[in-house]
Amino acid sequence: MLRNHIQPRWGTTALADITNLQVQGWAKHLRAIPRAPDTVAGIMKLLSMLITDAVDEKLIAANPIRPRRRGRRRQTERRREQVWAEPDEVLRLADQIAAHYGPGGAVLVVTAAWSGARWGELTGLQRPNLHLFDDDTGHIDVDPVIGALHESCAGRLWLGPPKTAESARTITLPPFLVRLLRAHLESHDHRHVFTSPDGELHRRSNFSRRAMRPAADGTTQATTDGMRLRPAKPDLTFRGLRHSNKTWMIADNVPEIAQCLRLGHVLKDKVQQTYSHVASEVEHRVLERLQRRWDTAVGNATTEFDTSWRARTRLDALSSASTPPPAFDRPADLVRTPCEGTPASRPCRVVFSG
Repeated sequence: MLRNHIQPRWGTTALADITNLQVQGWAKHLRAIPRAPDTVAGIMKLLSMLITDAVDEKLIAANPIRPRRRGRRRQTERRREQVWAEPDEVLRLADQIAAHYGPGGAVLVVTAAWSGARWGELTGLQRPNLHLFDDDTGHIDVDPVIGALHESCAGRLWLGPPKTAESARTITLPPFLVRLLRAHLESHDHRHVFTSPDGELHRRSNFSRRAMRPAADGTTQATTDGMRLRPAKPDLTFRGLRHSNKTWMIADNVPEIAQCLRLGHVLKDKVQQTYSHVASEVEHRVLERLQRRWDTAVGNATTEFDTSWRARTRLDALSSASTPPPAFDRPADLVRTPCEGTPASRPCRVVFSG
């Protein structure tokens, strides 16, 4: 947060020149980009802590953004509940995204919901870190150094570490998702697993505006391609797909430790931290129930849209050969910057201009 958000905006501003009005305006800008409410709150908290440290060192007289009480204490506002979706709602969302935005967007949405991976972990996922095997097993490796795609307020993209140390993990995949991702990889030759229909790296705001919002909320008028989309799950965000995965695991009585390890959450229980492993039987049960949720959703689905993007998730479709469509070119503006003390062949940071 310091490197990605605070330093680009406040790095050249004197501490004494920072005002509460400026900070609140910046917070409003972050929420409009958009950034998740928890992300904005974390950025504001870190900035306030840094300025408080400056006050303690007597570099400035007071923290201009520290909340001040005026009269009676305000009644605490109830936090807005995160919208989540059932598997059939995610499938309806994905079918509409495939028709309106492109099949790659549908695969991205389904992967997010059935893996629980974060936006940056999926948009930053590269082929060497996606392992798909012939027996329909597979997993995603979230690299601790370049495992997430980051985007600055100015629109610069780069690969860096995921959100937390616990986020560097292995996420096993149910069989249908292995088949879906295998077919998806055949559709392009970009190093990144997920790209836009134009073969560019994803930007959160673009995907939200062009794919998520029309498909989730529906369109009152026909879109530019002549389609009218019905609401699949109003107010559902990409982050809500991860929350959906968590909700499904709770409903399936998956042990908390298994949930945390799959989602990259911090284990609060010190005892569980000591014994932070999951038996293979538990992992198998998680994948079995994720597979069952997909099969049930597909079996119940009714849609007027083309569903060929997910045809190869069926076992009986594995033998059908397919010819990959024309591949996308890789972006020419990719710059790799090796880490200090690491071989130049292994980049720790990948920067994308523009």
